[in-house]
Amino acid sequence: MTFIPQATIDHRALRHNLQKVRETAPESRIWAVIKANAYGHGMERVAATLQAADGFAVARIEEAQRLRHAGVTKPILILEGVFTAGDVESASENGFQLTVHHLQQVGLLETTPINFPVECWLKVDTGMHRLGFAPSQLSEAALRLQKVNGVGDLHLMTHLANADDRNDPASLKQCERFDRLTLSSYTDLSIANSAGLLAFEETHRDWVRPGIMLYGVTPFQHSIGSDDGLQPVMTFSSRVLTLNHCNAGDRVGYGGTFECLESMPVAVIGVGYGDGYPRHAKPGTPVLIRNQRLPLIGRVSMDMICVDARALPDLQIGEEVVLWGEGLPVELIAQSSETIAYELLCGITGRVDFIDVEKD
Repeated sequence: MTFIPQATIDHRALRHNLQKVRETAPESRIWAVIKANAYGHGMERVAATLQAADGFAVARIEEAQRLRHAGVTKPILILEGVFTAGDVESASENGFQLTVHHLQQVGLLETTPINFPVECWLKVDTGMHRLGFAPSQLSEAALRLQKVNGVGDLHLMTHLANADDRNDPASLKQCERFDRLTLSSYTDLSIANSAGLLAFEETHRDWVRPGIMLYGVTPFQHSIGSDDGLQPVMTFSSRVLTLNHCNAGDRVGYGGTFECLESMPVAVIGVGYGDGYPRHAKPGTPVLIRNQRLPLIGRVSMDMICVDARALPDLQIGEEVVLWGEGLPVELIAQSSETIAYELLCGITGRVDFIDVEKD
């Protein structure tokens, strides 16, 4: 038995969620988004399991290089593109596909020798106002890239800003702006992220770009992954370190923010913000022990949390505690911590042991 917190990665759930993408957008190819270390799940392990995807998308060239170094041979798309001549050379040598979202990147491709053809995805801003060419700039960028020796096929993408709200018309308006462009100039098109893919069929183009849904987490507000047939991939767990029998009036943890109103057992769990458990989890945030939800009491500290154990009077030291995952959706913990599930998953630290499983 180990008392080190564990992140158990269910590879069967990963494949299930990818199949959900296939079923939802059967005519589209899939960029499986595994940036940010596959949303905290481990980029190499996720890439190895999601071989049925058509390609992988990452944010930065360092992530793409890491995948190639691990032996990944599938197409890799760099969503932020490149910023130096060395990046362009690496993309050419490794067969990376590049997002191009600014005229400075066009100029970089014009002035850097390219030995092997590089496919480029022009990104147009249809309403996100983050990365992307204004529609009025797009033709200039495409014409310049078409003249560059070494630039291969040109594709076109955009990114949805409000797709996490199924009732917001902004996503359909972005599709309309996209469709007013001269789409025939591009080999392939892409709009859908996870939310667009699940909520708006109009976003299903040649390629879709699912991210968070691959990990079994909903992209939508006020929802959980199982609502859309997704299965959680990560189960974050630890164990009971000790049990304290506190008296009425005793205060628990830093600052004594929780006062026992009666004599009660308090379980100390071996996990804290040093492991990636959210520092700002509110009192009452549940943990799961023996399929029973017990509430957090007091403040989260670096290595430990405390929970009210009155519901399990026979609780023992060493028993497993699920912090999120199977049986306890990470979305609920994020809501209780006033953050999003993405941040919790990405925040798992190097002190946590990763365990790979194939659950039934």
